[in-house]
Parts: sequence; C-alpha cells; structure tokens
Amino acid sequence: MSKAKNIFIARLDDVTAQLQEELNSSAAAGKSLHLPKGVYRCGALRLPSGADLCLEEGAVLRFHADYGLYASNSVDVIAEDSDRALILAQGARSVRLHGQGTIEAPGESYIEGILEDMGTHIPSRHRPRTLIVDRCSDVRIERIRIGLSAMWTVHLIRSEDVILDGVTIVNDRKMPNTDGVVIDACQRVMIENCVIDTADDGVVLKTSRGPDGLPIGNCHSIRVAHCNIISESCALKLGTESFGDMQNITFEDCVIAHSNRALGLFSRDGGRLSNIAFRRLTVDCKETPEGFWGSGEAITMTALDRRSTNPAGVIENVLFEDIEGQMEGAVNLFADRAGLIRNVTLRRVSLRQAPGRFNACRYDVRPTKFDLAPSPDAAGRANAWVRGADGKIIGLVPYPGGMPGVFASDVENLALEDVKVSRPSPLPEGFHPESVVVLQGQSPVWS
Repeated sequence: MSKAKNIFIARLDDVTAQLQEELNSSAAAGKSLHLPKGVYRCGALRLPSGADLCLEEGAVLRFHADYGLYASNSVDVIAEDSDRALILAQGARSVRLHGQGTIEAPGESYIEGILEDMGTHIPSRHRPRTLIVDRCSDVRIERIRIGLSAMWTVHLIRSEDVILDGVTIVNDRKMPNTDGVVIDACQRVMIENCVIDTADDGVVLKTSRGPDGLPIGNCHSIRVAHCNIISESCALKLGTESFGDMQNITFEDCVIAHSNRALGLFSRDGGRLSNIAFRRLTVDCKETPEGFWGSGEAITMTALDRRSTNPAGVIENVLFEDIEGQMEGAVNLFADRAGLIRNVTLRRVSLRQAPGRFNACRYDVRPTKFDLAPSPDAAGRANAWVRGADGKIIGLVPYPGGMPGVFASDVENLALEDVKVSRPSPLPEGFHPESVVVLQGQSPVWS
C-alpha cells in the first residue's frame, strides 16, 4: 500500500523554512513529501523521524554556500575541520530520502586555489558535509543523485539498519576529502547498486573518536555490492580513522575504474580490523600525483603507529578472492612491526602490471605521524602530504630493489593461492626482477 503524499509548492525563492515546516508536518502525519521538477534554493535541513522526502525527476535541491548557515546542523564527530552538514538526520527513526532528483552541494564555492603539482584544489578550511545520518535507525536512501560536495558526501555515524540503493554521487575529482560514503561506527549497513565518482575514497569504513577522545563505537555487519566506483584515492577502504573495531565486512561484485588504489585496509589508531572479505571485483588502478595517497595499487594494506597513545590495532582474517584487472603499482602489504597483519589470503587473483605515467615504483604508508600536524616550516597540508627536509613527500617509499608484483613486509601467515601478476617484458626501469617479494624481521621505521 503506497503512502499518502503531500506536494511541495514553493512560496519563496529560499525554501528553507517552508520546506522544514512541511517536512515536519508530513512526517508527523505519516505522509511523504514530494518536490516536483524545479530548482529549490535551500539552507540547513533536518530529517525528523518518519520523514519521507522524494525528489522527483528534474527536482534540484540547491544549497547555499555560506558555511555559517549550517551551524544548527552541527555534530560532535569532526571531519577535518568540518562540524556540520547541509542535511542532518539525528536520533531519527524510519527515514527515507529517495527519487530521481538531485541534491546539489556548493562545493565550487569552497575552492580557494589549485596546486598543479599535487593535482588538487586548495580547499577552504571549513566546509560542510552534504548529508549526515547520526545515531539513526531504519534509514533508506534510494536512487537520488548527489553532486559537487565540498566535503564528505554521505556520512553515517553510530547508526544501524541503513540502506543506500541506486544512489549516484559525482564530485569534483580535484577536491580533497570528498569521500562518497563514509560508514562510521555503524551496524548492519548495505550499500548496493551505487555509482560513485569522486576525488577521495569511494566507500570507506571508519571508527572515529568523540570529543572525549574515546572511540564512538565499532563498525560491523557491513556489505557493499554491485557498485561502480571511480576514486582518485581508494575506492573500497577501511580506515584510516580506526579507534574502534571493524569486523564482518564484505565487498562483492563491484567494478572499480580509473582509480588510484582499489582495495585498502589501514590500521593506525588501536581498533582491530578482522573478518573482512573482498570477492569478485574488477579493478583498474592508475598512478596519481603525490597529493593523493597511493601509487596505483590494486590492493594495499598498511599498519603502523601514528600516535604514541594509540598503537595501531591488528589486521587479521582478510580474504581477497576472484580479483582481476590492471594496476600501475603493486599489491602492497606492509606492517611496520611484527604481529600487526596476519592471516591474509589472496586466492584467484589475476592482475596486469604496467608502468604508470610517473613510473614512481614506490609504496605509500601515509598517513604517518608526520601528517597529523606538519611543522610550521614544512611544505604540505595536514592529513594529506608533507615534504621532508630533502624536499620529498614523507611516506612515499621506494620498493627495496625495485617494484615487484606483490610486496609483503612482516605479514604473518600470508597465503598466495593462484595469484598471477602479468608483467611487461622486458621489465621497465625500477621494476624488481622477482614478481613476489616477501620480507620478514624488518625493523620498525614509522611507529
């Protein structure tokens, strides 16, 4: 039985107050609110319990650029220097946001310049996230299109029973921190049939810490499937914020195209990452300029301490199965000390390796402790990139002896089952003569 609906008819050019009032009244009455074709200029919006907002085909919800307008949508989980959102659902139940329309964020207004050598815009310090779902349950986001985010696009925080289905996210590929979907200390989340094209991570799991410095929770029972992702950073990722545990995570049947890193796990802050499976994935990984973390790796896994108060947690029980495609980097598995990465299986992995346009032949361990707070006289941007005294980016490390197809350092119980890396012949300059290089007993460098 379909839900009764109200049709929104704008009375003013700025619809913020009217739209909020009608959202609240429609939710209270158990009705959906439909925005027909048209452009609706708007400020901060909240989705209450029972909200059912439908953006019909041709409807564009266009948000104002003034960061101050969104102070009422502040949350206690800070992302970079962002503490607020254009749209906020907080402590709500049974929320639905759907339709064939578009949410248009004001990302272009938060560009302050460009760094040609790094390949990124210079973003404003304070930028709003597009949609935050905080401490909610029974949330469905379906079929809508979201574009031009200034910061993280969809941020799910401490929520449960959330579905994103058929959502399209298209952001500026030079705008830092415009992650597609961030799943932060959530339970029972399903992301399916989505298209994500962005400069930063595509779908990323995190466990942040709150104002008290403690983890806000753990992340478990997450499934991402049948998605198409383009990312200048990492398409499918766990970390880097990892204060709480992440477990029982599945990525399946996705296509990753024209991306930097495809699949990544990053332990830095004390939480344990365990029982994680990547299955039936097609990847296409290309080197990017140094302003983006990564070097064209199909698979990357790094564990190192970046805070003396929070040693990195263990990554364990990880499966990569039926992975195919191409890469300009390598498969990189790096633990800065013994015991941080264990019980890893690569099964039926078939990759073509080719030199990239930078032919860097380096692995990337960023973020390190140097990225947290660069010294005042260091070139760089906090939590992004920092140049050392030698002028080189800290954390980009040449592979010892050249770049192999698979590189593993201090990984315990690594199983390579039917792993094939096709390499050029003759090998390009900077390539290791061996396809697989496994090192043990290495001294810590970064921790």
